[in-house]
Amino acid sequence: MVERQFPKPGEIFELMRFKKPELDAKKRRLASALTIHDLRDIARRRTPRAAFDYTDGAAESEISLKRARQAFEDVEFHPSILRDVSTVDTSTTVFGGPSALPFGIAPTGFTRLMHTEGEIAGAGAAGAAGIPFSLSTLGTTSIENVKAANPNGRNWFQLYVMRDREISFDLVRRAAAAGFDTLFFTVDAPVAGARLRDKRNGFSIPPQITLGTVLDAVPRPWWWWDFLTTPKLEFASLTSTGGTVGELLDAAMDPSISFKDLDVIRELWPGKIVVKDVTSARVEEIGMRSSSAMTPRSTAARGGASKPSAASTAREKAKLSATVESPDTRATTRPALARSTSPSSLSDWGLISMCQQSCCGFERSSC
Repeated sequence: MVERQFPKPGEIFELMRFKKPELDAKKRRLASALTIHDLRDIARRRTPRAAFDYTDGAAESEISLKRARQAFEDVEFHPSILRDVSTVDTSTTVFGGPSALPFGIAPTGFTRLMHTEGEIAGAGAAGAAGIPFSLSTLGTTSIENVKAANPNGRNWFQLYVMRDREISFDLVRRAAAAGFDTLFFTVDAPVAGARLRDKRNGFSIPPQITLGTVLDAVPRPWWWWDFLTTPKLEFASLTSTGGTVGELLDAAMDPSISFKDLDVIRELWPGKIVVKDVTSARVEEIGMRSSSAMTPRSTAARGGASKPSAASTAREKAKLSATVESPDTRATTRPALARSTSPSSLSDWGLISMCQQSCCGFERSSC
């Protein structure tokens, strides 16, 4: 039989303790967010629809967004067993430099629309975590202020080639002077994507207040308070703003961008160059065309060697479909993801191509 007894408070309190209440609402919300999806739900409740949809959405039917997320979900880690994991080192080398974790903060436009402190907060957080921070051409903080916020960390700059080339060239020079070590040469946005959510919401920079935006703001007063009591939201790297996101991108980007522009930027930039958002499997064509116009000196200056031989090219092509393995952890993917470009496959050309990758899973037009 079960032996019964009168409840003893001392024994009960040994097993249960009352949780100390958290009076800070922000800390309470963040403590309850256990996943990225939880953070997304908080953002959706507290952010006006136009701003949230810009951050959360993508171009047209958002097929690329779905595929990018699925690609990450398809990665499987097969851990080994009976290995000493009492000490774990997550540090790695990314684009020739150190990173405390195998990822960094991707470039995003209109950052202060999503967070009051914008790139200042992102750069500071990246520096504290020991990971790289990427500033977008469409960022809301200047190159120099990002450097000041992350003086000892790694800063990268994502470049759009504009119709007025001198604007782009000047940004490259400023980033180099500020000590940014890697330049992302963006190739997938000669014209702006059709971001349908933004068009339906009438989203523009700066936001245009209408009756709809006022009604949407009623349950979100703190977002509007931060927006209205902080400096004007504008592109720190551009001279003028106004219009929808697509109109701004169309005005800033140039559909005539070509390999000649890459050659010019390469000569201006002293550090690493990353050709960002290559979406074709024919990545070797980029390396071959670009390297043909380079001398061995200029290639070596950017971390590469001379033009690869036919034999080495064949070996690198074979690597594209190989499964990545290490002694302790093996990552496998479905065939579609396995065709993604390995960074090492183009390092001999002084270029690193990012194929089938996106900014934190967002459509390319978000970056």
